[in-house]
Amino acid sequence: MRDGTKLSTDVYLPALGGKPLEGPWPVVVERTPYDKSRRVSHSQSGRFFARRGYAVVMQDVRGRWSSEGDFEFLRNESSDGYDTLVWIDEQAWSNGKVGTIGYSYTAADQQSLAITDPPGLVTQQLFDGGYNYFTKTFRHRGACEYAIFLQYVLQMARQSKEAAADAEVRDALDRMWANLGKWVRRLPLRRGESPLRLLPKYENWFFDMLTRSDYDAYWKDPSLNLEEAIDRYPDIPVFLETAWYGHHITATLTKYAEMRRRHHTPKKLLVGTWTHGMEHFVESWAGEVDFGPEAALENVNDLRLRWCDQYLKGLDTGLEREPPVRIFVMGGGTGRRNLQGRLDHGGRWRDEQDWPPPGMQPTPYYFHGDGSLSTEKPAKEALPSGFTFNPADPVPTVGGNFPEKAIPGLLDGGGFDQRGRSDLILCQDTLPLSARRDVLVFRTPPLAEGVELTGPLVVRLWVSSSAVDTDFTAKLVDEYPPNPDYPEGFALNIADAITRMRYRDSRERAELMEPGKVYEVRIDPQATSNHFARGHRIRVDISSSNFPHYDVNPNTGEPLGLERRSVVAHQTVYHDAVRASHIELPVVPSRGK
Repeated sequence: MRDGTKLSTDVYLPALGGKPLEGPWPVVVERTPYDKSRRVSHSQSGRFFARRGYAVVMQDVRGRWSSEGDFEFLRNESSDGYDTLVWIDEQAWSNGKVGTIGYSYTAADQQSLAITDPPGLVTQQLFDGGYNYFTKTFRHRGACEYAIFLQYVLQMARQSKEAAADAEVRDALDRMWANLGKWVRRLPLRRGESPLRLLPKYENWFFDMLTRSDYDAYWKDPSLNLEEAIDRYPDIPVFLETAWYGHHITATLTKYAEMRRRHHTPKKLLVGTWTHGMEHFVESWAGEVDFGPEAALENVNDLRLRWCDQYLKGLDTGLEREPPVRIFVMGGGTGRRNLQGRLDHGGRWRDEQDWPPPGMQPTPYYFHGDGSLSTEKPAKEALPSGFTFNPADPVPTVGGNFPEKAIPGLLDGGGFDQRGRSDLILCQDTLPLSARRDVLVFRTPPLAEGVELTGPLVVRLWVSSSAVDTDFTAKLVDEYPPNPDYPEGFALNIADAITRMRYRDSRERAELMEPGKVYEVRIDPQATSNHFARGHRIRVDISSSNFPHYDVNPNTGEPLGLERRSVVAHQTVYHDAVRASHIELPVVPSRGK
């Protein structure tokens, strides 16, 4: 690199009988913090593309595995990525055309590279990567995605070169990993009070992102925030992939829309059903819900190859004659338990001309005091609903858009029946979450006809609280009627989100509430595509916690991540004609069945 740091790099070249064939070749590049040598997916990709006429470069990013230097999350990927492409451009085996590929971090580091205008970059494939790590990845509307972030930092620390060089450090981090559920229950962590203190660089990374709750220069750095640099993104063909239960679903859909608006070159969007992680592409299920064999992608490299053939080799693969968007519409299954013990939710792939799909109609469904949810506005003098939120007894997270078994016994991604589970240590019972006194439930009558929702979701609440700061959460649920396999029905989580009230009006500046004053607040669950079948109910749960997906607000207004006390908050949600709290649903009327 320009500062003399050497990055460990593997090069795969087309060969015959063990001897390299004469090039030059188009080049496929992946830069990873997850070990280019040991992860089967990387070596398989290298050989896969080399056998099909590509030079392949696999590289450990700075400070990870066999590479020199110090690792800083995404901070060096712009310059190191640029220098890597300069080096590739100088090699005899390169024909000067480069395409980058990658998933999650290795999608984000592609973005950091792209905005530097590097030599030879002609296409990218961004699979479930972030966009703005403040608004949706590590934080979400002021709240922190605490457990998944702690899990990620700890895992990166355990796999660090520093841990590999010191057995005692590695053993201490392994013990913390084995007891991560107990550590999460002791939140918030304190500096110097966990095994992360043995690796100050990783501990500082964790606490920087935990305590920097204002949208400041730290979060606006383009390495963490493509939103701030999207105008510098090159107009090149880009293939974007994500999933309804993927961690970066919101980020990917936003990127696609912004690139389509600004650029002229082809953009392709693929949205499936899996949870976060390349290994889940071949699965037809997420959590305890199955979407049918059609949902699985048997070989993701075939998708990647077709894109590379089109835009690196100039072959006519038919891509440009296909619709630019392909989504999986969930729902329509039997609702029974399959042989693997999962709910048969079903679904089908469908092509679209854009995202959100043309013809989608944002339709407000209003909350009513009797717990109903309908397109009819509430009465003028309707009384509000209330509940008490105790930070010491938060609503447990049961499923969502994060990795499968992210933290065993604590956090498991995908779709689940919304009730307590004996395998989750934060659940005190196995009763429905809707039975909790701190959850407001609004549901439609059983649907006379099916309703398809495909597009973004928006919840608008009018609320007040006895506290100076608190949270409000929203969750969209597909409520199945009872059947012999599920005698109490099945409440399938579709999407959820949170808003921290001190950031209700601004990312940059916190403003506490005046107790008792009514505020309008917006909550943005991730987009979805789900067919709510006839006889099902559309349900929305409103509460003030979803832990450990999000950190628990202590309701005190103190600096976030440093609190030592909490207070109970008495919450009120208004749903009258003037303050008509509702969810805006993306109805696709012609496709309901």
